[in-house]
Amino acid sequence: MAKKNIYEMTLAFAGICQAAHLAQQLARHGRCPEEAYHCSLRSLTQPLETPGSALSYYGGNEAALRFGLETMIAVLNTPSQKGALAEITRYSLGMIGLERKVTKNRQALNDLEQRLRQLDRQLQHFGIDSSTLASATASIYTDIVSPLGPRIQITGEQAILQNSLVQSRVRAALLTGVRSAMLWQQLGGGRLQLLFSRSKLVEMAKLILSGLPHADA
Repeated sequence: MAKKNIYEMTLAFAGICQAAHLAQQLARHGRCPEEAYHCSLRSLTQPLETPGSALSYYGGNEAALRFGLETMIAVLNTPSQKGALAEITRYSLGMIGLERKVTKNRQALNDLEQRLRQLDRQLQHFGIDSSTLASATASIYTDIVSPLGPRIQITGEQAILQNSLVQSRVRAALLTGVRSAMLWQQLGGGRLQLLFSRSKLVEMAKLILSGLPHADA
């Protein structure tokens, strides 16, 4: 497999892992790394049809995917998982499964495309941190993606999950994961790559991370 294609697929899979980890952090703590959350949300404004550069889906900034790249390495490098890491893997696979359901359903795909165009306009009007945008993004997931099933069961602190804004942000994160899964599939990603190209994906994720400035810089 060409190095460029591995690079593109690594970014897309990091986007899936980032979304899964964001959802977990929100459900457990009510908060998550904001740069990663904003990066994932903005990926929803990219066109669904033909992917351009994978990096363009994440704002052209590899550093904004640091959270996802680190999560991806942990997920792919740990054969026997339990606890938090197993949870992230379950969420990631769940989003990949939902993406397949959406892609095979022409009506759902058309509805998703239309609602994401509306979301782009709302982003310009309300701003990325607004509760209105979080609610609008969550409703896309609830109305179009989640009913196709199987639903992803999110584990977290009950008191935190009762907060309506947290609920919206969790669903928004899951929608970004489904979107990244769509990009992953369009770039040729799939079960075979996770089985046979795992080490190449991990190596590429480490290479990308090695070229980033230190997080505290």
